[in-house]
Amino acid sequence: MSIQDSVTTTLDAATIEKLLDTRFPQIHANGRHFIEEVTPELTRVRLAADDRNIRPGGTVSGPAMFTLADFSVYVAIIGQLGESGIDAVTTNMNISFLAKPEAGDILCRVRLLRVGRKLAVAEAELTSCAAGKIVARAVATYALPAR
Repeated sequence: MSIQDSVTTTLDAATIEKLLDTRFPQIHANGRHFIEEVTPELTRVRLAADDRNIRPGGTVSGPAMFTLADFSVYVAIIGQLGESGIDAVTTNMNISFLAKPEAGDILCRVRLLRVGRKLAVAEAELTSCAAGKIVARAVATYALPAR
């Protein structure tokens, strides 16, 4: 069964933003994560890095990149499951930091590998917008709400 076979709904970026604003408004309190695209094959979310995300030495912090990857996978799941996806929770996430990103925006691309009855597994690739190179990769598992 492909990812598309298990899809009940595919929400676009604007619809997900509205849903998050209504059901989980604190997620946007920092105003730094921007959902750029959500399709069955790919989700793109940008971190608009600012002083809160930059470590001494001029690099984007690990916690900021981890948060971006986690949020991006969450958005991809909501895009696939619709409103019920809002109740999905992270059960595991592993991240490998591959290169020191320059201070600036980071783009996260998520691909859902499997969406089952109870779990979803996704991979996230984080790219420095300034340098155009991959700076981290993550694999995340989410527990899904009963459908």
